[in-house]
Amino acid sequence: MLKISSGNQIRGRIVLPASKSISNRALVLNALSKNALLPDNLSDSDDTQVMLRALQTLSGSPYTGRADNKRLPSEGEKMGRVPIDIGAAGTAMRFMTAFLSVTPGEHVITGTERMKHRPIGILVDALRQLGANIKYEGEEGFPPLRITGRDDLEGGALTVPGNVSSQYISALLMIAPTLRKGLRLTLTGTIASRPYLDMTISMMRDFGAKVGWQGDDAIEVEPRAYLQRPYHIESDWSAASYWYEIVALSRDANAEVELIGLHHDSIQGDSRVWRMFGELGVETQFYVEPDGTEVTRLRKSPSITSFFSQDFTHQPDLAQTFAVTCAMLGVPFHLFGLQSLRIKETDRIAALEKELGKLVDVEVQGNDLLMPSSEGKANVGLSIEGKAGRGPLAFDTYEDHRMAMAFAPVCLRTNSRIQINNPQVVSKSYPRFWDDLSAVGFKIESPSDSPMQGENQDAETISPTPDKGEAGRRYEAASWCCGQHEVCEMDSLRDVSEADYYEDEELDRFRGRTSYSEEEVEEFREVLYTMRPDEVSGWLHSLELRRVNLPDELKDEAFLIIRENGG
Repeated sequence: MLKISSGNQIRGRIVLPASKSISNRALVLNALSKNALLPDNLSDSDDTQVMLRALQTLSGSPYTGRADNKRLPSEGEKMGRVPIDIGAAGTAMRFMTAFLSVTPGEHVITGTERMKHRPIGILVDALRQLGANIKYEGEEGFPPLRITGRDDLEGGALTVPGNVSSQYISALLMIAPTLRKGLRLTLTGTIASRPYLDMTISMMRDFGAKVGWQGDDAIEVEPRAYLQRPYHIESDWSAASYWYEIVALSRDANAEVELIGLHHDSIQGDSRVWRMFGELGVETQFYVEPDGTEVTRLRKSPSITSFFSQDFTHQPDLAQTFAVTCAMLGVPFHLFGLQSLRIKETDRIAALEKELGKLVDVEVQGNDLLMPSSEGKANVGLSIEGKAGRGPLAFDTYEDHRMAMAFAPVCLRTNSRIQINNPQVVSKSYPRFWDDLSAVGFKIESPSDSPMQGENQDAETISPTPDKGEAGRRYEAASWCCGQHEVCEMDSLRDVSEADYYEDEELDRFRGRTSYSEEEVEEFREVLYTMRPDEVSGWLHSLELRRVNLPDELKDEAFLIIRENGG
């Protein structure tokens, strides 16, 4: 647990975590441009480091021999005699498979035992149609792969289903300028995760590619060399939201925070946060320093709306931040478009209802969260004590990093400390969060007898969702998302205590269905076999909550996995 109180002033300059999605793409594009200088501000997440490590092992890579505080590749790795091991990082497997296809030499790429059961046939088939020489070292359709790379692949026209992982499509797009005929990629059916394709296209243009949508279902890429250029990875706008909350709630009229590395015209969906917080008393200024550093300055503003209403369908990770901010400002609110919060690792709507209920009267109507009035039991500005006066009011985090970070600023509106239980969950996305709070004036105490020991026994706790069992409720590593979808691109090897998603949101289109085609069954099977065995029980419960029926063909397989895991 941590006990947190605020200082008299809020002043600081914060370097936010970098975007992993952008970092992984930037590494590939930068390598294709033959630029030996790494992009700046690379994410320190393990999956990005795995990608960098893989690129460093290639004799033809511009990164070869760069230690960058990591172990240098061996001579055997450089010569292709040792397989490139990308562990459990699905994004790295997909991006590197395409990259190796256009990198001269013979390469073997492999991963963990689980990775060897993650289908990659769709991407391999597409690359083969473009002229790639790829062989399966083991089971057909799965890693490991033996790739004989060439820098003169033919390219041309290619058609793939639009509902496959956008990582497959992004992998094809990124190598397309190196193909002799470029690429015209036609996507059939529903196009999934289009924002991530737009991110890829935007970044390709940054590196000099001529690429764009042709109508609603095709992307045209001309053959031309990528340009070498300095590239700075923008910071994470989701992480920035907590600093907006801090400035909004601060009693310091001169509160000011500068955030480093955010882009005004960001390709991240959560970049809308700066406009949204304009309604809650935060003014945003963007400027560039003489050395090129992008700075986003947050200051107090007297302009605060009398009622806040917002659809969070496309920015679900911001919902907790705005709910807490409005509650502590005493601004009535109606937050909707929260349906995906029900199917996170915890039911975030139920968690918000419980924890906000310690401060104000809130209502849940279906998937909407409301505070119709600022009256009621609002404790804003009062000394808040825990039940029976035994200490500061404790907020439980439900193994959710966003709960911890959203509730920490509550202390700015109280005259006493608050307590955040299980605070280490922030390591999921923002490991330096508590250090950064201290740097701007917060007082953070960790009891010496039990630092960071989880939930306070005096605090009220709830289980927002029916008990899924320990396997279903606790994810031990962000790396074990399936990587099939790019909602957060959490293919990572980092050991953490929770994960946001089962990474299967696209299965929601089957809600209410009782029969499936062979292709649809394979889509379910891919998700199933990208999980650790101890996750399957939780996944089945998630499907049940979402009214998505598991295909009959997979039920025996799923239950066998659960039984073998002691379930």
